[in-house]
Amino acid sequence: MADSNGTAKTAESQARGIRATGRRRKGPTRRRRALTITLCALVSVALLGGAGFGYVYFKLNGNLKGVDINAALGKDRPDNVDNGSMDILVMGSDSRAGENAKYGKDGGGARSDTAMIMHVYKGHKKASVVSVPRDTMVKRPDCVEDGKDVPGAQRAMFNTAYEVGGPACAVKTVESMSGIRMDHFVEVDFSGFKKLINALGGVDITTTKAIDDDNSHLHLQPGKHTLNGENALGLVRTRHGVPGGDGSDLGRIQLQQAFIKALMKQVKEVGVLSNPTKLYDVADTATKAVTTDTDLNSVSELSGLAKGLSGIGSQNIDMVTLPVTYDTADPDRVLPLTKQSKQVWNALRHDKDIPKSAIKDSAGDKGGTDTYVK
Repeated sequence: MADSNGTAKTAESQARGIRATGRRRKGPTRRRRALTITLCALVSVALLGGAGFGYVYFKLNGNLKGVDINAALGKDRPDNVDNGSMDILVMGSDSRAGENAKYGKDGGGARSDTAMIMHVYKGHKKASVVSVPRDTMVKRPDCVEDGKDVPGAQRAMFNTAYEVGGPACAVKTVESMSGIRMDHFVEVDFSGFKKLINALGGVDITTTKAIDDDNSHLHLQPGKHTLNGENALGLVRTRHGVPGGDGSDLGRIQLQQAFIKALMKQVKEVGVLSNPTKLYDVADTATKAVTTDTDLNSVSELSGLAKGLSGIGSQNIDMVTLPVTYDTADPDRVLPLTKQSKQVWNALRHDKDIPKSAIKDSAGDKGGTDTYVK
């Protein structure tokens, strides 16, 4: 879910002089975790590095790419909150550059195909994940791209923030929406995602209904499946094959959330950490696939992330979609439900559970994440 274009984007960012510094919260010095499709594998990276494998450690460190979000955004951000929690923006890009070309043509640049805000609670025993539909109409703030000012917009699709201003603009847009400062940024690309799933040996899922989508090249009957990288990518990208769906991003988000939980279970079962060869393959693939903020841009930093992640199981993650309703001006777009969205962000800002009332009338959480995949 971020891109080999993540590599291109990072190169552009580095060309603009973006390097890392700074971090939020002065809580425990251990890096906590981002519960994402790739960060399960990054745990393996951290453990391998922490074992002191010399050359291997050096090589994996060289694979990592970083973007200095703090330097790019400066001081015009939400306040630092020292309450022991952690907020991470996880994104995937839909660029069709390089190996991603077979998924279609670019429509003017990379956009965020997937966006999740992950809040890890104080104590590091549970987390909440808020998915933002790419078609959500939002107020996009002013951004900067290649040293040039990019005017904001009162009504813009959420995924255009990445397109016009890269990772920094995506983070700025999320922070503007939520009022919550993002501690970290993680991005994964199409081809990197596929390679990572293949390195893990596939992911086991059970579909409760048939999923049929020519656009994402995915055809699954009800029942148990072991998805390779290509099919896993098809699952998290399918929009039109969701039974009873409307072809929007909302059904796809439910599949993504269910897949992440399945992946977390899989990582614990495939013996990655007890198999040095597989461990190295996963670590090498993961570090090549991701772009992070520069506070996470080393194996030593990821070792702290691994320690924090180990205490959270899939049963301790609450996954929701940003409360939205269909846009009457354009049925292919959605609008945030103002009152309910505030409930979500206020809960996370104060390190509280997201109340059920926040998603009660939302178009994004009907059916639940286990409607199609378990």
